[in-house]
Amino acid sequence: MPDFSEKRIIAMIHVGALPGTPRAKAPLSDLIQSAVAEAKLCARLGVDALLIENMHDLPYLRGAVGPEIVAAMTAVTAAVRSAVPLPLGVQVLAAANREALAVALAAGADFIRAENFSFAHVADEGLMPEAAAGPLLRYRRMIGAEGVRVLADVRKKHASHAITADVTLAEAAKAAEWMGADGLIITGAATGRAADPADVCTAADAVRVPVLVGSGVTAENLDVFWPHAAGFIVGSSLKHGGAWDAGIDERRLGAFMAAATALRGSTG
Repeated sequence: MPDFSEKRIIAMIHVGALPGTPRAKAPLSDLIQSAVAEAKLCARLGVDALLIENMHDLPYLRGAVGPEIVAAMTAVTAAVRSAVPLPLGVQVLAAANREALAVALAAGADFIRAENFSFAHVADEGLMPEAAAGPLLRYRRMIGAEGVRVLADVRKKHASHAITADVTLAEAAKAAEWMGADGLIITGAATGRAADPADVCTAADAVRVPVLVGSGVTAENLDVFWPHAAGFIVGSSLKHGGAWDAGIDERRLGAFMAAATALRGSTG
């Protein structure tokens, strides 16, 4: 996992639709080649870490995926791992946290992003009725993957949290930390939508583990979040036209990293 003693920029690698999913078109070899090319671009422009995700596999399954997705994600992640030396994470949608952990272990990745880690909620895919923390961390121990860290979403985007409306954000963050998360992620309501800076501040003040911003961070608003978060997971704003399903735009990525460098200089 990245060393969060300094602010870290984590760039998303959105793998193209994988074999067997409704939007699949390209062969796996092409998807691997594209992911590696984007990873090399990110490394060249100074990104601190990468997070590989199967976001094109719409519509997502709930809580588990088939062996074809695990195999494909392992192939992609291993290829990226071989191509760049950056800290590397894995997320398998939706809430396929055990599968992500297995991929990370097999491919040599450093961390996973986990949904539904603590408390239940209603996601796009349906009810997520049970917290993943207990089974997931036992599975991590069982397969010998203790070195793979878990970054857990708190009140994740694309979901309703009415079930836990009486739980404050600070309490939700403390619960995820208490249940063993190695870091927490705060998002806005949807992909590309900015988090509330007050939410990021609230979570960071409530826990001792690193708190990251997980959606809607841009070169223009990075300074707003900078004082409160340990890391920034960035996807849509780095893409052509700011669209999550486009490829990474070198110009946009360069502008974002320039903003991060300027902030590091002003606080260093």
